[in-house]
Amino acid sequence: MSEGKQPELVRALGAWQAAAIVVGTIIGTGVFLKAAPMAQLCGSPGWVLAAWAVGGGLSLLGALSYAELGAAFPRAGGEYVFLREGYGPFVGYLYGWARFWIGTPASIAAYAVGAATFLRGLVPINEVGGVVPVAISLIVVFTALNCLSVNAGGWLQTVLTALKVVLILGFAGGAFLFADGGDWARLSGGGWSGGGFPGWGPFGLAVLAALWAYDGWNNLPMAAGEVRDPGRNLPRAIVLGTLVVLAVYALINVAYFYALGFDDVATSRSDTYSEAPAVAARAAGTFLGDTAQGFLAFALTASALSAMTGSMLTGARVPFAMARDGLAPGRLAHVSPGARAPVVAVLIQGMWASLLATSGRFDQLTNYVVFSSWLFYALNAGGVLRLRRSRPDLARPYRVPGYPLVPLSFLILSSLLLLNTVVSAPDQSLTGIAFMAMAIPVYLLFHRQPRAAGG
Repeated sequence: MSEGKQPELVRALGAWQAAAIVVGTIIGTGVFLKAAPMAQLCGSPGWVLAAWAVGGGLSLLGALSYAELGAAFPRAGGEYVFLREGYGPFVGYLYGWARFWIGTPASIAAYAVGAATFLRGLVPINEVGGVVPVAISLIVVFTALNCLSVNAGGWLQTVLTALKVVLILGFAGGAFLFADGGDWARLSGGGWSGGGFPGWGPFGLAVLAALWAYDGWNNLPMAAGEVRDPGRNLPRAIVLGTLVVLAVYALINVAYFYALGFDDVATSRSDTYSEAPAVAARAAGTFLGDTAQGFLAFALTASALSAMTGSMLTGARVPFAMARDGLAPGRLAHVSPGARAPVVAVLIQGMWASLLATSGRFDQLTNYVVFSSWLFYALNAGGVLRLRRSRPDLARPYRVPGYPLVPLSFLILSSLLLLNTVVSAPDQSLTGIAFMAMAIPVYLLFHRQPRAAGG
């Protein structure tokens, strides 16, 4: 590298590391915590499982659409790049604003709070004053690790992901084989609603809760500039990783209702039953007895930390890409000469996540993420359609199967989900919209003419 030349990111992530980022950032805390509020909304096991299926199917449609975009634009920044190319720099800026101030730091904070809460089953942590300091400490440690080379971060992600998949499969297998009083008839039971449809509002909110657990299939393209052979490895990792998660989630949620009665699932830990054990802890107790608490604490902590480090690795590449285009402070584009990582962006992301973690509210943090994220997911599906028309000669190493039905279906279903959320949870929705609207005057006052896109 010649003197004075800005260091570049390196393509150090192989196929396994890319797939581990997809699986690792999706499987975090939601699958262990969201079944209870979903049961409260749906009123029966069948409709809870239907909400998981709808959320999974919707996520798969999105993953297929993103696979085409990621292969066509294999540069750091992911969705920011897609939106900039499809709609122009302003829409890309809005996404980057929401991702930097809400999306990634709030996700990191939520994972850290979840991990600190789970650690209470292994070490003495005071629930009132201890969870937040531990969460912040975890953010600090893993932020430091992500300032190392992307290859080191990728291998850390691979190890943590493999560990939690093994633990989850062991948990599900134990529930099916050894649960005391396990009964398949519980899956077809009526629950509180007698099995009837709970209504579009509650069902839509249950799907939204499931989508938090599925969130993360979009993250890998943010680090596309560091994936080897991206035209081949990006689509495979995104689609196959998402399919693996769908299978794992189906397995573990069926295990919950096999091992527990509906009331036990619905009254597990949530905002409504804040002092109750998590649904996974209750299910594990049916076959592990007194050792369930320690096993679940270890498994859930590993899962949350895996998702957190994946979000850190990918999320920092968005402000990095924006800075390269002149839409964010130039220091965010700094790449460490030794580690070849965007260390300034990683550090600022970690500091903001630490501040958000002081709220200590898991569900509040996840609600901030989901609405704003799905607004841009829908726009990106529309971007697939726009770019097919406006740039037909663009090199597309991977083309979404079933075009235009797949991206069009995702766009329509995502829009309906957002509309339902605005009607059913107006405070949450309007807060997200208002925060994104704050970006408009900032863009108009301070943005510079974007430079040519970087790598």
